[in-house]
Formats: sequence, structure tokens, C-alpha cells
Amino acid sequence: MTITPRAREIADAALQLLEAEGAEGLTMRRLADRLGIRAPSIYKHLPDKEALETAIISIGFELQTAAFETALEGSADPLAALASAYREFAHANPHLYRLMTERELDRARLTPGVEARAALPVHEAVGGDPDLARATWAFAHGMTILELDRRFPPDADLDAAWRRGLEAIHSATPRRRGR
Repeated sequence: MTITPRAREIADAALQLLEAEGAEGLTMRRLADRLGIRAPSIYKHLPDKEALETAIISIGFELQTAAFETALEGSADPLAALASAYREFAHANPHLYRLMTERELDRARLTPGVEARAALPVHEAVGGDPDLARATWAFAHGMTILELDRRFPPDADLDAAWRRGLEAIHSATPRRRGR
């Protein structure tokens, strides 16, 4: 779904609220207070909270795409650059990251093409193999969410774990196998 400029302003304010107060703080009433309007006014632009959350997720994919594009500029190792950007994005935006990844995604409500644009650099970094791209995302997400949830032992060398995981993915990447 394409959102109007006013809906985008509302979603941007909601994203700020989400990152400041977490998912439990993202209510229509708190958002309306932040915007200086009454809560029912939000529904003129976004029909329900799910539409608001999907608009926020669309913004998240835009931000992630921008982070990926910046990371790739001049990178000799696109996969490592993307992994680093993914990890940094999640740590900088933990509540947004969780909103983007914790439950089923209603893709029909996303801004058209936004998810595909975010996924494209990963797809290209693994030689165009869609299954390997999904496995790469699963690795990155698993490492990232476990980091955010502080599930690793305090003495775990997470940078080393990331390197080992990326080495395994590199070895499975079609254009790398032939080298």
C-alpha cells in the first residue's frame, strides 16, 4: 500500500515513539499526543494500528536499504559489509528491528517493492542464489536477535562467530566456490 504524505508523517512520528518507548509505548493515544492531535484523527490516514505498524516497517526497509547501499560503497567484501550494516541497523534501532522481524509480515500492506529493494543486495552478494540469500538472512537474524536478547554468554566472541558464519556462507556462494 502506498501511503500519503500525512500518513508518512504520522508513521515517522510513530517510529520515533517506538524507538523512545518500545512497542508497549506505541499506542494511538500516545502517538496522537506526540502529534498534537486527537487519536481518532490518525484513523483518517491509517485505518488501524496494523496499518500504522506496516507503514513503520516500510520505513524500516527504506532505512535498511539506505544502510546497505552505504555499506556497499567501495566494499571489497559485499557480504561482510552487508552483515555489518545489518547488525548495526538492528543495534541502532532495536524496537524497529523487532517490529520488522517478530511476526508474520502482511506484505500486501507494505509500500510496493520496499522489501525486495532491501533484500536485493543480499541476493546479489551470494551470487543470485535465492535459497542461500534466505539462509544468509536467517543466519544474520539469528545472530542479531540473540545478541539483542543477550542470550550469548558474556565471554562469547561474537565477532568471531559472525566471521565463521560468513566464511561458511562465502564457501557456499557460487562465484566464490570457483575461485
